[in-house]
Amino acid sequence: MPPRKKATGQATLPGVPTMADLRDTLWKAADKLRGSMDAAQYKDFVLGLVFLKYVSDAFDERREEIRKEILDQGIDESRVDAFLDDVDEYTGHGVFWVPQEARWEHLAENAKGGEIGLLLDNAMDAVMKSNEALRAVLPKIFNRDNVDQRRLSELVDLISDARFTGHGDKPARDVLGEVYEYFLEKFARAEGKRGGEFYTPRSVVKLLVEVLEPYSGRVYDPCCGSGGMFVQAEKFVLNHRGRRDDIAVYGQESNERTWRLAKMNLAIHGISGNLGPKWEDTFHADKHPDLRADFILANPPFNMSDWARKTDDPRWRYGTPPAGNANFAWLQHIVSKLGERGMAGVVLANGSMSSTQSGEGEIRAAMVEADLISCMIALPPQLFRTTQIPACLWFFAKDKSPQGAKKLDDRRGEVLFIDARNMGTMVDRTERVLTDEDVAKIAGAYHAWRGTASAKDEKYEDLAGFCYSATLDEIRKHDHVLTPGRYVGAAEVDTSDDEPIADKIERLKKELYAYFDESARLGTAIREQLERLDV
Repeated sequence: MPPRKKATGQATLPGVPTMADLRDTLWKAADKLRGSMDAAQYKDFVLGLVFLKYVSDAFDERREEIRKEILDQGIDESRVDAFLDDVDEYTGHGVFWVPQEARWEHLAENAKGGEIGLLLDNAMDAVMKSNEALRAVLPKIFNRDNVDQRRLSELVDLISDARFTGHGDKPARDVLGEVYEYFLEKFARAEGKRGGEFYTPRSVVKLLVEVLEPYSGRVYDPCCGSGGMFVQAEKFVLNHRGRRDDIAVYGQESNERTWRLAKMNLAIHGISGNLGPKWEDTFHADKHPDLRADFILANPPFNMSDWARKTDDPRWRYGTPPAGNANFAWLQHIVSKLGERGMAGVVLANGSMSSTQSGEGEIRAAMVEADLISCMIALPPQLFRTTQIPACLWFFAKDKSPQGAKKLDDRRGEVLFIDARNMGTMVDRTERVLTDEDVAKIAGAYHAWRGTASAKDEKYEDLAGFCYSATLDEIRKHDHVLTPGRYVGAAEVDTSDDEPIADKIERLKKELYAYFDESARLGTAIREQLERLDV
């Protein structure tokens, strides 16, 4: 009998669940606790357990690889255990060391013993103590009076059915990465408005990354949520044949739970990021005071009214932001973090493009006059399920010159405006997404305008209704309002086949009269038929 061929691509071995099966199993697990706690709580429970299951699966997978490697070298089986317990054989391959008491097989065997909550808390503690990257990250919330231990035991049983290994050529890390992103999106929807605090729609993040093109360098997010910006930046690097360590990740997050989610997310994707020693408010205590980033991606809270404002903060170079709205505090903080040729992409509420309240107009004008803004994009509605506030993208560039050997187009004194309000596809009654084609069109317009290598020698041209390159003089005439609709104009309508209006009216009148005559004829015929039925 010929040997079985190695699985490739998306193929899975017989009996191994597909990715869809895996996501379905794990979402059912989330439902087990849905009735006994709110969305924010069960998010922490489920994602914590999923992470623990993953590290155990990955550990078991590596353990079997070590066993096979040792036996293939002709080493006696009696000596295998010494190699299996070598921590470096795991950590050196990007696999977390999992102590005996934290391995899923041990937990599953004892799930019915009545102390599953204590076992899980001890397991989380053991994994954190054994792996520096996970210190103070994993949730120890299972052995509490308000946790239904019976349901928790059932949850462990369900998760035991999930396998993060055996999905074709996909390593366990990539499988869990997909599951984790899927769950973050589902939980954000379940939590409604608060979900926007830790999750930015994937298509919006992808657009930011595709415009900025963070091939290498320092990547920063001052309000990083669950780390989605970093994950997408990593994917961009890997998709362009780079390596994970081509980018160095720095972030900060003020919410404890969300900071933990981000730390787990980075660990899952093998990203060794610096998110600070703990969660902290960026305005109150900047954890990266000396950082000068090559790329900044951010989705700050829209129109935040309660923030740590200091009027003498050196970051307010272009004007002190109003106490009642932090939009321009975020923008100025981000600009202050840019390196000599740094670039940034920021999601903000549409009002930031035109507001003149409390000095915001003056701050925006000062930033325009400093020639910091490279591109403004008006986004379509309903991209953010968690808020109905219309949103836009601000892009900053510290250096819009040709940059020597890069031979970029000189865009000093210009700003590109893109109106994408009519783009996107509705995936259901309330939510829209930007398709890959939409993202490519928008990012392509920017790269053609800037003359980057990815533009492939395409020359930029203004397109009525979509994009327009405006000079600072033109922006001044609009009082430094940055709404793209003011600049791109209306899309041209093809009138080449239109007939003269008088002829068109006459033709339509004749057609209408013909319909009236036909209607009268049919009415007479029907009346005659009805009269024949009279007895």
